[in-house]
Amino acid sequence: MSKDFHDQGPRRVGQVKEVTSLANPIIKDIKALTNKKSREESGSFLAEGLKLVIDAIELGWTIRTLVYAKAAKGKPLVEQMAAKTVASGGLVLEVSEKVIASITRRDNPQMVVGIFEQRWKMLRDIRPRDGETWVALDRVRDPGNLGTIIRTADAAGASGIILLGETTDPFSLETVRATMGSVFAVPVARATPEEFIAWRKSAGVSVVATHLAGAVDYRTIDYRKKPVVLLMGNEQSGLPDQLAREADALARIPQQGRADSLNLAVATAVMLFEARRHLLSLAEGK
Repeated sequence: MSKDFHDQGPRRVGQVKEVTSLANPIIKDIKALTNKKSREESGSFLAEGLKLVIDAIELGWTIRTLVYAKAAKGKPLVEQMAAKTVASGGLVLEVSEKVIASITRRDNPQMVVGIFEQRWKMLRDIRPRDGETWVALDRVRDPGNLGTIIRTADAAGASGIILLGETTDPFSLETVRATMGSVFAVPVARATPEEFIAWRKSAGVSVVATHLAGAVDYRTIDYRKKPVVLLMGNEQSGLPDQLAREADALARIPQQGRADSLNLAVATAVMLFEARRHLLSLAEGK
């Protein structure tokens, strides 16, 4: 990647760089962040839209580069985010609409894009407390599902997501879009199944897994005794025996009708809001 993309030192304070060419090396590096390998190498990812940029900055995420279209220049919130980016040593790019459309891969792109440092929660640092709910996802493959689950976890007041095995990237452009900004509010950890099994033995949690062989109605489980980890299986193959054996309860969602299964994000939402029903109240504005 270009030196300009990585070198975010103090010399950039006060600098706004105008870019109109798709061949600009900084733009090439930003566009490369649509590839997982480039995201992993740089530790960066794209967040599209002014709302997401504001959410991320307000929640303390490190912004490396702010990109905005010329049409957005002068708008108060855009100017505020540009000033905050510059103050933190980041780079601000003013670009043409064709450049921002190329970055976002959209014909009608958002006018603002932020490039942020990735942030991962370490599994060993997760020590769930009473009233906490975590979601563990085994080999989730669909970016839309993962993004929707992160958004739902945020809405339900869950404490975070644990990704098990080979999963889709929570920092892909598609996943970040689907979270609607919740990726900045919900901690995400990753682990192998073996690491998760070792962790759960000392974490003092109740693991509730959804499984086709589940004999327990998910509505009859006591979610109050301990912190809860909801363990959800892969979209196609479900939960492997290795993980299912670790569950304190194998739950099933009763169904009626011709559909033989629920979408993973929908099933996770059903489980989450039941597990946290005793903690949620309209009276508290939640």
